[in-house]
Amino acid sequence: MSLPIIICDDSAMARKQLARALPADWPVDITYANNGEEALMALREGKGEVLFLDLTMPVLDGFQTLQQINEEALDTSVIVVSGDIQPDARNRVLGLGALDFVKKPIGSEELAGLLDRFGFLDRARETEAPKPAQAPAQPVERPVNFRVDRYDAYREVVNVAIGRAADLLARLLKVFVVLPVPNVSDLEPGELRMALAAMEQGGSQAAVCQGFVGSGIAGEAMLIFNEGSTADLARLLGYKGKLDEHASVEIYMDVANVLIGACLRGIAEQIDVTFSVDHPTVLGLHRPVSEVVAKNGGRWRNTLTFEIPYRIESCNIDCDLLLLFTEDSVEPLQQRVAHWL
Repeated sequence: MSLPIIICDDSAMARKQLARALPADWPVDITYANNGEEALMALREGKGEVLFLDLTMPVLDGFQTLQQINEEALDTSVIVVSGDIQPDARNRVLGLGALDFVKKPIGSEELAGLLDRFGFLDRARETEAPKPAQAPAQPVERPVNFRVDRYDAYREVVNVAIGRAADLLARLLKVFVVLPVPNVSDLEPGELRMALAAMEQGGSQAAVCQGFVGSGIAGEAMLIFNEGSTADLARLLGYKGKLDEHASVEIYMDVANVLIGACLRGIAEQIDVTFSVDHPTVLGLHRPVSEVVAKNGGRWRNTLTFEIPYRIESCNIDCDLLLLFTEDSVEPLQQRVAHWL
């Protein structure tokens, strides 16, 4: 008898990756869920003795899903598979009853070892009729009932990368970073200016901008700060001096070095490139960023934009990381993720 399991992740690419990493000879019936709400519905129907759960999802995220599982006393064993690798994220899910926490992407050997350690492989195989000796099973392409497009592939690549960046920022500031679901879109220059203007929320902002290039892929990384975040950032960084313009620039650069650097490295590792980066510059101090972009519109003529809003829990700190890829970068970037599609 096959073991009913659920793979819950808002990314079609992540669901497909995890399904392919499962042991080829493990008899399971897989139910796929796009978010925690769908996973709970499947659990109530008895479809998930084992639940592989992502954390960063719309509708109902992984933390909320675990809380609901506890409240309803649903019978399932939860293994969290997430790009959010902050120490506090791990501690929280284990405290909510998850069996284990593993970071994305998980390989087949690591996953098999994990399942064997908790006895899931034996539990399913004990119910199977004995089979004659045969050669070890080879990896199989498990059937999936969903489509993976390039935008989903991009979102999953950047999701893993921002988790690594958040982990570094959390360790630096000793905080918990609330991770978003990244937005990926094709934007014309005018649309980009409108999107930046919408982010400003009526106040002044500053941005650290850093160009990057590698293997035919080029663009700009722009970390946009609401200036209301400066005081809390200074406190968390232990800054004791006067918060003048020079101090603000220093604070912005410290945070940008962590977030931009880690995010670009995380993306580069997954698509097997090496990025060279320009010296970072601070734009728009005490000026709306959209005004700066309007004056330098030609510099950001990009068609592909990754938008990642970061928020720090229990603090007045939020910032938006934009990765802006040039039009010429789209084809080589797509080729780098094609094997996932």
